[in-house]
Amino acid sequence: MSNNSILVVGGGFAGITAALEAAEVGHEVYIVETNPYLGGRVAQLKHYFPKMCPPSCGLEIQFQRIKKNPRVKVFTMADVESVSGGPGNFDVKIKQRPRYINEKCTACGDCAKAANTTVSSEFDFGTGKRKAAYITHPFAFPQRYVLDKDACDAGELESIKSACAYDAVALDDKEKVFDLKVGSVVWATGWKPYDMSKLDNLGGGELANVVSNMQFERLAAPNGPTGGKVLRPSDKAEPKRIAFVQCAGSRDQNHLNYCSYICCMASLKHVRYLREQYPDAAVTVYYIDLRTPGRYDKFKAMTEQNPKLSLVKGKVAAIAEDAAKNPIVTVENAITGIKSDEQFDMVVLATGMQPSMAGAQVPAGAPMDEEGFVVGGDEQGIIAAGCAKQPLDVMKTAQSGTSAAMKAIQTVVGR
Repeated sequence: MSNNSILVVGGGFAGITAALEAAEVGHEVYIVETNPYLGGRVAQLKHYFPKMCPPSCGLEIQFQRIKKNPRVKVFTMADVESVSGGPGNFDVKIKQRPRYINEKCTACGDCAKAANTTVSSEFDFGTGKRKAAYITHPFAFPQRYVLDKDACDAGELESIKSACAYDAVALDDKEKVFDLKVGSVVWATGWKPYDMSKLDNLGGGELANVVSNMQFERLAAPNGPTGGKVLRPSDKAEPKRIAFVQCAGSRDQNHLNYCSYICCMASLKHVRYLREQYPDAAVTVYYIDLRTPGRYDKFKAMTEQNPKLSLVKGKVAAIAEDAAKNPIVTVENAITGIKSDEQFDMVVLATGMQPSMAGAQVPAGAPMDEEGFVVGGDEQGIIAAGCAKQPLDVMKTAQSGTSAAMKAIQTVVGR
């Protein structure tokens, strides 16, 4: 007899959508998320297009649906260790890392106030710092702090524990390993930004005022390290000349062979962020092909009307910096054939979407391509969704989650 429960690996937009669609027609669903919160990359955005909505606009509705549905069980800071069995009868081993903050937490923040140690913020892609006791963003779900125990000495840990009036700091919390039995698996592990350190000719992530598109997103976000003000990382000055370099590591046989679909749109969105703050700033976008698929062409047409925006068809060959840490971009204009060195206050690299599973293997042998995308597995009961399957925007990611839920349901009811 088939097990009717469904495992969803990944709590981003695709995973949440798949879980809710399955749970709301009667299936027990387990969401396993490696981060301390649900929401995936969408939670790290300032806005997503084309409506330019903040992430809370879509995510908070989904979180309310999860709270109200007892069929959805959520495990954060957890990873799938192994999957065995087959469609209708999978045995899954889960490992959950200790959070050191239990369910008594009211998110009052007293633990963070008592913490002195600061480390680089993973949520902000290293553009800011976080405390050893922290919550990633204001609408995090679950709304509970996390304690980075390894970052503190014994004295600081005791101070943090004593500061909590609700006895929520659990210093003796331990790693948990447990088993789940499910009938099908939705694999929605999402994507990660391509590693800038591999782009030697573009500064390799070492130039002070060259940032990735996701780092720029965090600088522009109200809950980011600068409170939403876009500033040069080196000196916190307001940038007057900004360049965007498209296909940074994408469509390149030495890096990512494919187009990541959303990078051009993301850069045009970032141009709008800049226009809101610095209407007189000079912005240049260097591109190979400016791709705005389908209905997004209107977004491009509206954005490029600004007279202080220059769209230059040309491949950036190198980026260096001068003594004042101003990025110097070497580029050949593909239209005029002129090669030049252009100075900017700040450069944003449109790095591509790499599947989170790149370099790893999906359990139970679901097929993957050479880039790390899951390209099959439906017949094995492992259904890929969202950017684990291919680069997608938020709207198409949600559609992919719905499709995966339907296939997962068909797997368990058809046996």
